[in-house]
Amino acid sequence: MVSWDKALIREHGGPGPRYTSYPPAPSFHSGIGEENFWQALSEGNAARRPLSLYIHIPFCDSVCYYCACNRIITANKARSTDYLRLLKQEIHYKAAHVDTRRPVTQMHWGGGTPTFLDDGQLTELVYDLARHFNLRDDERSDYAIEIDPRTVNQSRLGLLRGLGFNRVSLGVQDLDPRVQKAVNRVQSYELIRDTMDWSRDFGFRSINTDLIYGLPRQSESSLARTLEQLLTLRPDRISLYNYAHLPGRFKIQRQIQEHALPDPDEKLNMLTRAGKMLNEQGYRYIGMDHFALENDSLSIAQENGLLHRNFQGYTLHGDADLLGLGVSAISQIGNLYAQNHKALEDWQTSLKHRILPIEKGFILNRDDQIRRALIIQLLCDLSVDMAQFGDTWGINFADYFVDALTEWVTFEAQGLVTVKNDRLYISESGRLVSRALVMPFDRYTHREHTTRFSRII
Repeated sequence: MVSWDKALIREHGGPGPRYTSYPPAPSFHSGIGEENFWQALSEGNAARRPLSLYIHIPFCDSVCYYCACNRIITANKARSTDYLRLLKQEIHYKAAHVDTRRPVTQMHWGGGTPTFLDDGQLTELVYDLARHFNLRDDERSDYAIEIDPRTVNQSRLGLLRGLGFNRVSLGVQDLDPRVQKAVNRVQSYELIRDTMDWSRDFGFRSINTDLIYGLPRQSESSLARTLEQLLTLRPDRISLYNYAHLPGRFKIQRQIQEHALPDPDEKLNMLTRAGKMLNEQGYRYIGMDHFALENDSLSIAQENGLLHRNFQGYTLHGDADLLGLGVSAISQIGNLYAQNHKALEDWQTSLKHRILPIEKGFILNRDDQIRRALIIQLLCDLSVDMAQFGDTWGINFADYFVDALTEWVTFEAQGLVTVKNDRLYISESGRLVSRALVMPFDRYTHREHTTRFSRII
């Protein structure tokens, strides 16, 4: 079981990448264009890799003051009509270059609030995707959608299940009315309970809930009460995120009264108590804010060395090319990263001129590929066979990573890692700060200032 050690978090919980990609997204640059994208898609076709689709719907009915997502607050439903017209154009444009025999093994709709769309729009978009990609009509794939419980009812959940979604992610954040009011997201426990009950009744195979610690009016005891309520509902997965108050970057956060924010010690108390509560209730700490029940597919995959990580977080589909669709969406196709324009106007202008809406990206060289493979394996499997890894990549592991292994000597003395029998291990204590432990293998972040990143934990 993970040791929720406050001293360890204080020492190693500083800023660092989330490693949804390697190199991390701040290394992306503007030198990536259409030719690079089509070439990567062609190579994926030749390799017959499966596909993972990410669809970004940026709209929300109301604003949550903590939010740092790429979203547009509007009550004007007509805006989604214009957005969907161009989104379909992007779908058609990219799908024309994809071998239709490649199955879509994973799909995720995020935002914003995907359930901002009405029933007709949701149906039309799924059918459009099905016309252009090889969507599966069985239960062997993971098709997930993020929902705001305030925007769905029993019939809408039935519609989503009928459209092929088999996983849902609910934005809960906190169940304390004082905290909800302070962040402008008021939703009752009963609403969360009913949404989860309906989801189970319709046969969604997995329910994820998001929580945030460090919000205004929040305390260790109030968060514990929220968890006590939520745990009676037994979501399959729980994501517990650290609130980063950055009003200079995210203007809406200026609505939060800074004097109402918990101090760093209280936040640390919240995290460690919450982590212990989740562990005691049978949730495995997967890593990087994510917990899953022991019988959940993420826990089983980690146990069996089959877990992977990409822009959709922890995933079982590491062999798939990720195709991002919509404003700000990121694609990962082989050794290419390509991010769409973050500004809606720029994304729209590109598509109106039949130009791929790419703002920036990155092409990995061989060293990047080696380091990406190692970092992802350590974060997911918590161990690496150095000899086997070296054989796979044609390197002498100890020579190639000599500088990083020198730093690991210090981590080993602290009991965070073990180097034994030609294997690297991250210990149960170390997994709490695993992002800090892999940073020595990162040739980009390790040599640069890390304050542009949020805290590791």
